[in-house]
Amino acid sequence: MNSKNQALIVIDAQNDFCSGGALAVAGGDDVVAGINAEMRKFNTVVFTQDWHPESHSSFASSHSGMAAYEVIEMPYGRQILWPDHCVQGSKGAAFHPSLESNLAQNIIRKGFRRGIDSYSAFFENDHETATGLTGYLKSRDVSGVTLVGLALDFCVAFSAVDAASEGFDVTVISSLTRAIDLDGSLERAMNRMNEAGVKVV
Repeated sequence: MNSKNQALIVIDAQNDFCSGGALAVAGGDDVVAGINAEMRKFNTVVFTQDWHPESHSSFASSHSGMAAYEVIEMPYGRQILWPDHCVQGSKGAAFHPSLESNLAQNIIRKGFRRGIDSYSAFFENDHETATGLTGYLKSRDVSGVTLVGLALDFCVAFSAVDAASEGFDVTVISSLTRAIDLDGSLERAMNRMNEAGVKVV
């Protein structure tokens, strides 16, 4: 697994997605130690970091009369409204304190444009605005990516499907992810990854 052509992408291992966080994923803390061990197997390690401005359009609090987990239509499609989370510079947006973040060679911040959410490490939710990760990986001759982190059915799955569409060989280590599973979102995510040729191990 330590081939120079393989990269590990650690998705959103941040306080707000772990125990006590604003959008806590059950068992989120449990994956951190395993991620630390996995990072040492790869020559290329990239982190993503949800990095929302205050009053981001994906926050339920930004829409009068709307509650968290309700769905609205945005110019780029359906958008789930979330509790305020991972606000730029906040404790919730910081990486989990046990995560060995010094091992990251690049950090892709996403969701920082107020009017559009961003689940994927590769594209924002319009599926057009690129984060630059594809170019970075190709500049390092990476041909395969392995994904871990939070949450499996949203940011991990969207990243995995986009990575496959960008031509990478994609693996998700399920034991190093956890899911929100909102109204069947986990099953839908697993189906999308399967259809895209993503290996879930």
